Amino acid sequence: MGKSKKKNCIVAQSGGPTAAINASLAGVIQGVFCSESFQTIYGSINGILGILNGRLMDLTKRSKELPHFIETLKTSPSMYLGSCRYKLPDYKEDSEPYQQIFQLFDTMNVQAFFYIGGNDSMDTVMKLGHYGKQIGSPVSIIGIPKTIDNDLCVTDHTPGYGSAAKFVASSLLEIAHDTFIYAVKSVTIVEIMGRDAGWLTAAAALARNNYNAAPHLIYLPEVPFSKETFLEDVRHLLTTRNNVIVAVSEGIRDADGHYISATNAAADTFGHSQLSGTGKVLEHMVKKQLGVKVRSIELNVLQRCSSHTASLTDLNESFQLGCKAVEGAEQGQTMCMLTLHRTSQNPYCVNVHFSPVDNIANQSKSIPREWINKTGNDVTPQLLDYMRPLIQGEPALQYQDGLPVYLPIDHLL
Repeated sequence: MGKSKKKNCIVAQSGGPTAAINASLAGVIQGVFCSESFQTIYGSINGILGILNGRLMDLTKRSKELPHFIETLKTSPSMYLGSCRYKLPDYKEDSEPYQQIFQLFDTMNVQAFFYIGGNDSMDTVMKLGHYGKQIGSPVSIIGIPKTIDNDLCVTDHTPGYGSAAKFVASSLLEIAHDTFIYAVKSVTIVEIMGRDAGWLTAAAALARNNYNAAPHLIYLPEVPFSKETFLEDVRHLLTTRNNVIVAVSEGIRDADGHYISATNAAADTFGHSQLSGTGKVLEHMVKKQLGVKVRSIELNVLQRCSSHTASLTDLNESFQLGCKAVEGAEQGQTMCMLTLHRTSQNPYCVNVHFSPVDNIANQSKSIPREWINKTGNDVTPQLLDYMRPLIQGEPALQYQDGLPVYLPIDHLL
């Protein structure tokens, strides 16, 4: 492709899916349409691998072919461009993939690359930014945050978290309604995603209302987990109520730092342990030690991108960040990630900043200890106040034959 008068740009998505990551993609596309600097926006299929493998989609053309493209994309779940978990090598040790990427940028007159993702994706943004700086490249490298884990540093919260939190809270409320119909002693353990940070599990507390106190216990990775104390907590509650509902993070660890489940699990390319089965471990423990009816529920992938319970606040902020990323590229921003900064709690309000990605990549934000109760089995009102604005509002979905209408993803098949 020859160089055009106007600049082009590329956007990609990476890591785990969310209900809001496509809203950020829609924001980037809308930002390009409103831009006077960029002519064509390309989508890289399967993250940074799409650039390395030459799998690019002309999103400018695609958006004109499909009716209501941007509006439908905003409320479509998961990742329209697909994903990857590819870790770029250190360019000082292996510069070949970097040379390939920046050669493509030059050939296609690409002046901005937007990467929408979580912590590992920001590692890619950081590495590309440093390589680009070393070779004097004018390409803006900008990270747009997303992760249901809400563990990115610097930013107040992360797009994708609000919608996942809303799903978790809604699910816990429905589980409570299901559980309380039986007047028999029972324990229900709900395992929720969260390897190192308990933000998503903490959202279970939002299910509580004037008639429902569940979940009655919440265990997060930020506090060492004791099997003996857990059993005593459950045993004590069973003396005053029939049904006990427990919310637990998949990544809870004992005082020695060992995961309660999957201690010998294989790690992914970024070195993260693959966890599952925490709820089942606790289920067997309760059944053996307490002898009551017990079941464990693993929300699993359902909590990641259930668009039918998405937070409108989450989608709107995600879209805004996508638009702002394009504005930043026009202003010459690079080696940065967009961050949200809460300026008011009531009414809820945030500002958008561009923060150096070096301060974010390969870091992790945990729940402050003061937002967890002293005994480590519940959260405080401060955490509830922090979370509640993020789950507000419901998007208007289009339905056909009783099911939500999402953008087709035949290009990924």
